[in-house]
Amino acid sequence: MSTPSNPPRAPSYTAFGLRAEAEPLAPGLHIVATPIGNLRDISFRALATLAAADVVLAEDTRTSKTLLAHYGISTPLLPYHEHNAAQMRPKILAKLREGGKLALISDAGTPLVSDPGYKLVADVVAEGLPVTGIPGASAVLAALVLAGLPTDRFFFEGFLPPKSAGRRGRLTELAAIPGTLVFFESPRRLAEMLEDAAATLGARPAAVARELTKYHETVQRGTLAELAAHYGEDEEARGEIVVIIGPPGADSLLPAEDVIDARLRDALGRLSLKEAVAQVAAETGQPRRKVYARALELTREP
Repeated sequence: MSTPSNPPRAPSYTAFGLRAEAEPLAPGLHIVATPIGNLRDISFRALATLAAADVVLAEDTRTSKTLLAHYGISTPLLPYHEHNAAQMRPKILAKLREGGKLALISDAGTPLVSDPGYKLVADVVAEGLPVTGIPGASAVLAALVLAGLPTDRFFFEGFLPPKSAGRRGRLTELAAIPGTLVFFESPRRLAEMLEDAAATLGARPAAVARELTKYHETVQRGTLAELAAHYGEDEEARGEIVVIIGPPGADSLLPAEDVIDARLRDALGRLSLKEAVAQVAAETGQPRRKVYARALELTREP
């Protein structure tokens, strides 16, 4: 199913007069979640923290500069990423010992998820220095709630190994986890990753969430094999991707063929073929290609 999003440009932060009203920031390290695409997905508290901090530690200062400029925030930016983390941590700790007010952000979403920020937080905690979290957007949770799969338990793996043998080995280790699995994946490896997952985990239901909160946001649902076939033929799998895979036994969540047929017959009695396929694909979470093929079969029945 495709769910487009076309948000208008977010209003200026300064238009709300929040800079003047922001409360003084307490000393310490402030972990600030930032948008994963839509710039409106940031809290007033996050903006106030970024504006009041002595410095903002950013994974990529070029990306973060755009965000701060959009909201009229002129706080200095310093790079903190995997390549300079070991050298930067002692300097950051020294500033915090002196009562500094530092904000930590990643390129997008909640820091410390698949970035080196957790090592910094571990060192800050070990020294007994204050740490504050300002929650917000997260690609992991955004994809999880859209997938239509169990959310009571989930396991975030991040990126799987880039080679097929390593991927299948790791997927085998994850197969028995009694919860929904969440992965990040590169667009160029997506089809191969889904093929390996189908071969290792079987006919589990899954979802591929792409470009979440952005203009070209899509969520494609189906079995692992169906998704592997879809993206094996689709050259448009670009952007940031999250893959959600149902837990063991989740194949029972897939709608039976007779359920799909019943919904198609009802829809075809009221709508055009194209409209019926779109409606049933949206209702069942099944790939449109699969629903379309079945719809054609039903229209040919005597």
